[in-house]
Amino acid sequence: MAVEFQRSPNPTLGVEWEIGLVDPVTRDLVPKAVEIIDLVKDRHPEVHLEKEFLQNTVELVTGICDTVPQAIGELSHDLACIREAADELGVRVWGSGSHPFSDFREQPISAKMSYAEIINRTQYWGQQMLIWGVHVHVGISHEDRVWPIINALMTRFPHMLALTACSPGWDGLDTGYASNRTMLYQQLPTAGLPYQFGSWQEWLDYMHDQDISGVISHTGSMHFDIRPASKWGTIEVRVADATSNLRELSALVALVHCLVVHYDRMIDRGEELPILQPWHVAENKWRAARYGLEALVITSRDTDERWVAQELAELVDMLSPLAEELGCRAELHLISEILERGAGYQRQRRIFQRTGSWEEVIDATCDEMEELKPIEH
Repeated sequence: MAVEFQRSPNPTLGVEWEIGLVDPVTRDLVPKAVEIIDLVKDRHPEVHLEKEFLQNTVELVTGICDTVPQAIGELSHDLACIREAADELGVRVWGSGSHPFSDFREQPISAKMSYAEIINRTQYWGQQMLIWGVHVHVGISHEDRVWPIINALMTRFPHMLALTACSPGWDGLDTGYASNRTMLYQQLPTAGLPYQFGSWQEWLDYMHDQDISGVISHTGSMHFDIRPASKWGTIEVRVADATSNLRELSALVALVHCLVVHYDRMIDRGEELPILQPWHVAENKWRAARYGLEALVITSRDTDERWVAQELAELVDMLSPLAEELGCRAELHLISEILERGAGYQRQRRIFQRTGSWEEVIDATCDEMEELKPIEH
């Protein structure tokens, strides 16, 4: 199977943000995505929205952006258009990694053959996908750089996930996890951690095998947590829970942009990029999903460990000069704000522990979407 990588001469950005629609009375999910997308398309044809796996989900998709502020500005405009349509239809816009009590058996999937095929193939496990994420694309100049950078990014997997983790609730329970979405999504046979390919040719060989075996014809693509997006000439980072607000989303996008460019420039300088053993990467993913910002993560091939919050604080300092150059220093420094205030899972858990009500968690999360920033509870 030929997979031609459409090289990107500059480290451009693209962001995809999956958001849900909820009933303001029941706080349950409502399948109104098609109506909202049609309303927005008629009134604001410049806005790019996509139908997603579930009919309760709208995906915001930016164009090709040069800077984080440009991407966030576009998402802010698109979100305002969605909220206008949602208000007209009597629903609220909501962002989180998973819904804390909605019954997946009652949520219809979108009318798309590939989605129906996924359900037919995966059955019970695929039906549970009441989950939402953020995907960040960064342009890469040559395919030979793709897998060294992806392997290096995997050493920062827990940092990206802990920062955005906001899915502690599931089926009416506090799961004890910061990101239950992460655990649910990896149930799909084509999802989860990518293999640590050593070259672009190894990736081509792998994709060739998946094509012959029928995997790609069943699913359309491989749904790895980080993967090449050959059509766009990007690396696509799919680690994060969907944030409840633009402010925290901008911190994530800035971190991803800076990390990719940082590793790309290490290649320019002839420096060796970091890589961890696959078992360490898998353990770090679990620790971040379980403990979020309170995770102790493995940081070296010698199995050294450090607190992820401390690592994030030092990453901000290390990447600040590059962020200044890329025009996202203010957004990168919002990481410090998240470390001080707490991530989305912590805000949700505090409300649930205080009130015993997931409905109040939904209300607060919708409020954050409207205010475009986290709200203290």
